[in-house]
Amino acid sequence: MVKRLEGRVAYITGGSRGIGASIAETFASEGANVYLADVNEEALSITGKDLEEKGYSVMTGIVDVTERDQVESSMKEAAEAYGSIDILINNAGVIRDNLLFKMTDEDWMTVMQVHLTGSFYASRAAQKYMVDQGYGRIISLSSTSALGNRGQTNYAAAKAGIQGLTKTLSLELGKYGITANAIAPGFIESDMTKATAERLGVEFDQFIEYNKKQIPVSRTGRPEDIANAALFFADENSSFVSGQVLYVAGGPRA
Repeated sequence: MVKRLEGRVAYITGGSRGIGASIAETFASEGANVYLADVNEEALSITGKDLEEKGYSVMTGIVDVTERDQVESSMKEAAEAYGSIDILINNAGVIRDNLLFKMTDEDWMTVMQVHLTGSFYASRAAQKYMVDQGYGRIISLSSTSALGNRGQTNYAAAKAGIQGLTKTLSLELGKYGITANAIAPGFIESDMTKATAERLGVEFDQFIEYNKKQIPVSRTGRPEDIANAALFFADENSSFVSGQVLYVAGGPRA
Protein backbone atom coordinates (compact mmCIF):
# COMPACT_ATOMS: atom_id res chain seq x y z
CA MET A 1 0.00 0.00 0.00
CA VAL A 2 1.33 3.44 -0.97
CA LYS A 3 1.84 5.67 2.04
CA ARG A 4 0.16 9.06 2.01
CA LEU A 5 3.33 11.13 2.45
CA GLU A 6 5.83 8.84 0.75
CA GLY A 7 9.07 10.74 0.08
CA ARG A 8 7.77 14.09 1.35
CA VAL A 9 9.93 16.20 3.66
CA ALA A 10 8.35 17.73 6.77
CA TYR A 11 10.05 20.40 8.89
CA ILE A 12 8.38 20.53 12.31
CA THR A 13 9.03 23.24 14.88
CA GLY A 14 8.51 22.30 18.51
CA GLY A 15 8.86 18.71 17.37
CA SER A 16 10.38 17.14 20.47
CA ARG A 17 7.29 16.60 22.61
CA GLY A 18 3.50 16.55 22.71
CA ILE A 19 1.67 17.61 19.58
CA GLY A 20 4.86 18.16 17.58
CA ALA A 21 6.25 14.70 18.36
CA SER A 22 2.89 13.10 17.58
CA ILE A 23 2.72 14.86 14.21
CA ALA A 24 6.29 13.74 13.49
CA GLU A 25 5.53 10.09 14.19
CA THR A 26 2.26 10.17 12.23
CA PHE A 27 3.95 11.74 9.22
CA ALA A 28 6.94 9.40 9.41
CA SER A 29 4.62 6.39 9.57
CA GLU A 30 3.09 7.64 6.32
CA GLY A 31 6.48 7.72 4.60
CA ALA A 32 7.68 11.28 5.26
CA ASN A 33 11.23 12.28 6.10
CA VAL A 34 10.93 14.45 9.21
CA TYR A 35 13.16 17.18 10.60
CA LEU A 36 12.49 18.07 14.23
CA ALA A 37 13.45 21.60 15.25
CA ASP A 38 13.35 22.42 18.95
CA VAL A 39 15.22 24.20 21.75
CA ASN A 40 14.83 21.28 24.18
CA GLU A 41 17.99 19.28 23.50
CA GLU A 42 17.17 16.44 25.89
CA ALA A 43 13.61 15.88 24.64
CA LEU A 44 14.80 16.27 21.05
CA SER A 45 17.37 13.52 21.51
CA ILE A 46 14.84 11.15 23.10
CA THR A 47 12.20 11.68 20.42
CA GLY A 48 14.73 11.45 17.59
CA LYS A 49 16.13 8.16 18.89
CA ASP A 50 12.63 6.78 19.41
CA LEU A 51 11.68 7.49 15.80
CA GLU A 52 14.95 6.07 14.51
CA GLU A 53 14.43 2.87 16.49
CA LYS A 54 11.05 2.50 14.83
CA GLY A 55 12.77 2.64 11.45
CA TYR A 56 11.69 6.14 10.46
CA SER A 57 13.73 8.73 8.58
CA VAL A 58 14.43 11.58 11.02
CA MET A 59 16.83 14.45 11.59
CA THR A 60 16.96 16.76 14.59
CA GLY A 61 18.27 20.26 15.11
CA ILE A 62 18.50 22.55 18.15
CA VAL A 63 16.62 25.57 16.83
CA ASP A 64 15.26 28.66 18.53
CA VAL A 65 12.47 29.80 16.22
CA THR A 66 12.87 33.39 17.39
CA GLU A 67 16.34 33.42 15.80
CA ARG A 68 15.96 33.86 12.05
CA ASP A 69 19.44 32.55 11.22
CA GLN A 70 18.86 29.34 13.13
CA VAL A 71 15.57 28.72 11.35
CA GLU A 72 17.03 29.37 7.91
CA SER A 73 20.22 27.35 8.42
CA SER A 74 18.39 24.33 9.86
CA MET A 75 15.88 24.38 7.03
CA LYS A 76 18.74 24.50 4.55
CA GLU A 77 20.25 21.50 6.32
CA ALA A 78 16.98 19.59 5.97
CA ALA A 79 16.59 20.53 2.30
CA GLU A 80 20.15 19.54 1.44
CA ALA A 81 19.81 16.21 3.23
CA TYR A 82 16.40 15.24 1.89
CA GLY A 83 16.18 17.21 -1.36
CA SER A 84 13.22 19.49 -0.60
CA ILE A 85 10.97 21.11 1.99
CA ASP A 86 7.43 19.97 1.22
CA ILE A 87 5.61 20.45 4.51
CA LEU A 88 6.09 23.01 7.27
CA ILE A 89 4.48 22.54 10.67
CA ASN A 90 4.53 25.72 12.76
CA ASN A 91 4.06 24.21 16.20
CA ALA A 92 6.65 25.73 18.55
CA GLY A 93 5.02 27.44 21.48
CA VAL A 94 5.22 28.57 25.09
CA ILE A 95 2.81 30.00 27.62
CA ARG A 96 3.27 32.85 30.06
CA ASP A 97 -0.27 33.07 31.42
CA ASN A 98 -1.41 35.91 33.64
CA LEU A 99 -4.16 38.47 33.96
CA LEU A 100 -3.55 41.64 31.98
CA PHE A 101 -2.65 43.84 34.95
CA LYS A 102 -0.06 41.28 36.10
CA MET A 103 1.39 40.48 32.68
CA THR A 104 4.90 41.79 32.13
CA ASP A 105 6.41 43.12 28.92
CA GLU A 106 8.60 40.03 28.85
CA ASP A 107 5.57 37.72 29.20
CA TRP A 108 3.97 39.43 26.21
CA MET A 109 7.05 39.52 24.01
CA THR A 110 8.16 35.96 24.70
CA VAL A 111 4.82 34.47 23.67
CA MET A 112 4.45 36.70 20.62
CA GLN A 113 8.00 36.03 19.48
CA VAL A 114 7.83 32.24 19.76
CA HIS A 115 4.35 31.71 18.33
CA LEU A 116 3.94 34.47 15.81
CA THR A 117 7.42 35.68 14.84
CA GLY A 118 8.65 32.09 14.84
CA SER A 119 5.88 31.08 12.44
CA PHE A 120 6.71 34.06 10.24
CA TYR A 121 10.42 33.18 10.08
CA ALA A 122 9.74 29.52 9.32
CA SER A 123 7.04 30.25 6.73
CA ARG A 124 9.20 32.79 4.93
CA ALA A 125 12.14 30.39 4.87
CA ALA A 126 10.06 27.41 3.72
CA GLN A 127 8.22 29.22 0.94
CA LYS A 128 11.47 29.73 -0.97
CA TYR A 129 11.84 25.99 -1.43
CA MET A 130 8.15 25.47 -2.03
CA VAL A 131 7.83 28.17 -4.67
CA ASP A 132 10.82 26.80 -6.58
CA GLN A 133 9.34 23.29 -6.67
CA GLY A 134 5.74 24.43 -7.22
CA TYR A 135 4.43 22.51 -4.22
CA GLY A 136 4.06 23.01 -0.50
CA ARG A 137 1.94 22.63 2.61
CA ILE A 138 2.15 25.14 5.47
CA ILE A 139 0.25 24.03 8.57
CA SER A 140 0.25 26.25 11.64
CA LEU A 141 -1.02 25.59 15.14
CA SER A 142 -3.52 28.13 16.40
CA SER A 143 -5.83 27.49 19.36
CA THR A 144 -9.39 27.91 20.55
CA SER A 145 -7.83 30.59 22.78
CA ALA A 146 -7.71 32.75 19.66
CA LEU A 147 -11.37 33.42 20.43
CA GLY A 148 -10.35 34.86 23.80
CA ASN A 149 -9.37 33.23 27.06
CA ARG A 150 -9.06 34.71 30.52
CA GLY A 151 -5.45 35.02 31.64
CA GLN A 152 -4.06 34.58 28.14
CA THR A 153 -3.98 38.02 26.54
CA ASN A 154 -0.61 37.26 24.97
CA TYR A 155 -1.35 33.69 23.89
CA ALA A 156 -4.80 34.55 22.52
CA ALA A 157 -3.41 37.45 20.50
CA ALA A 158 -0.59 35.31 19.10
CA LYS A 159 -2.92 32.47 18.15
CA ALA A 160 -5.38 34.87 16.50
CA GLY A 161 -2.43 36.35 14.63
CA ILE A 162 -1.52 32.91 13.31
CA GLN A 163 -4.98 32.64 11.79
CA GLY A 164 -4.49 35.95 9.99
CA LEU A 165 -1.02 34.88 8.88
CA THR A 166 -2.42 31.62 7.55
CA LYS A 167 -5.18 33.23 5.52
CA THR A 168 -2.75 35.75 4.00
CA LEU A 169 -0.22 33.06 3.11
CA SER A 170 -2.95 31.15 1.32
CA LEU A 171 -3.72 34.21 -0.80
CA GLU A 172 -0.11 34.97 -1.65
CA LEU A 173 1.19 31.45 -2.21
CA GLY A 174 -1.74 29.58 -3.73
CA LYS A 175 -0.66 30.19 -7.32
CA TYR A 176 2.59 28.35 -6.59
CA GLY A 177 0.88 25.13 -5.57
CA ILE A 178 1.20 25.93 -1.87
CA THR A 179 -1.66 25.62 0.60
CA ALA A 180 -1.72 27.22 4.05
CA ASN A 181 -4.05 26.08 6.79
CA ALA A 182 -4.29 26.25 10.58
CA ILE A 183 -5.43 23.88 13.28
CA ALA A 184 -7.01 25.29 16.43
CA PRO A 185 -6.88 22.66 19.17
CA GLY A 186 -9.19 22.76 22.13
CA PHE A 187 -8.19 21.10 25.40
CA ILE A 188 -5.34 18.68 24.64
CA GLU A 189 -3.66 16.62 27.33
CA SER A 190 -0.11 17.95 27.08
CA ASP A 191 2.74 19.58 28.98
CA MET A 192 1.20 22.95 28.18
CA THR A 193 -2.17 22.14 29.74
CA LYS A 194 -0.34 20.61 32.73
CA ALA A 195 1.36 23.97 33.18
CA THR A 196 -2.02 25.70 33.02
CA ALA A 197 -3.35 23.39 35.73
CA GLU A 198 -0.34 24.23 37.90
CA ARG A 199 -0.97 27.95 37.38
CA LEU A 200 -4.55 27.49 38.52
CA GLY A 201 -3.46 25.41 41.51
CA VAL A 202 -5.40 22.26 40.63
CA GLU A 203 -4.39 18.63 40.06
CA PHE A 204 -4.08 17.73 36.39
CA ASP A 205 -6.56 14.83 36.72
CA GLN A 206 -9.12 17.21 38.19
CA PHE A 207 -8.40 19.71 35.42
CA ILE A 208 -9.04 17.02 32.81
CA GLU A 209 -12.31 15.98 34.45
CA TYR A 210 -13.52 19.57 34.64
CA ASN A 211 -12.76 20.23 30.97
CA LYS A 212 -14.24 16.92 29.87
CA LYS A 213 -17.62 18.10 31.16
CA GLN A 214 -17.43 21.19 28.94
CA ILE A 215 -16.74 19.26 25.73
CA PRO A 216 -19.65 17.89 23.65
CA VAL A 217 -17.89 14.59 22.79
CA SER A 218 -17.28 14.05 26.53
CA ARG A 219 -13.53 13.58 26.37
CA THR A 220 -10.43 15.72 26.24
CA GLY A 221 -8.15 15.75 23.24
CA ARG A 222 -4.90 13.88 22.70
CA PRO A 223 -1.88 14.87 20.60
CA GLU A 224 -2.78 12.25 17.99
CA ASP A 225 -6.10 14.02 17.38
CA ILE A 226 -4.14 17.03 16.18
CA ALA A 227 -1.70 14.87 14.25
CA ASN A 228 -4.58 13.32 12.31
CA ALA A 229 -5.88 16.78 11.38
CA ALA A 230 -2.39 17.82 10.27
CA LEU A 231 -2.15 14.69 8.13
CA PHE A 232 -5.33 15.71 6.31
CA PHE A 233 -3.90 19.14 5.48
CA ALA A 234 -0.56 17.62 4.42
CA ASP A 235 -2.14 15.05 2.13
CA GLU A 236 -2.38 15.58 -1.61
CA ASN A 237 -6.13 14.99 -1.35
CA SER A 238 -6.55 18.34 0.47
CA SER A 239 -5.06 20.39 -2.36
CA PHE A 240 -8.29 22.40 -2.78
CA VAL A 241 -8.39 23.32 0.91
CA SER A 242 -6.46 26.46 1.81
CA GLY A 243 -6.77 29.43 4.15
CA GLN A 244 -8.88 27.43 6.57
CA VAL A 245 -8.86 27.16 10.36
CA LEU A 246 -9.96 23.75 11.61
CA TYR A 247 -11.14 23.72 15.22
CA VAL A 248 -10.25 20.34 16.69
CA ALA A 249 -11.99 20.75 20.01
CA GLY A 250 -14.63 18.07 20.37
CA GLY A 251 -17.41 20.44 19.39
CA PRO A 252 -18.13 23.70 17.56
CA ARG A 253 -16.12 26.79 18.47
CA ALA A 254 -16.23 29.07 15.40
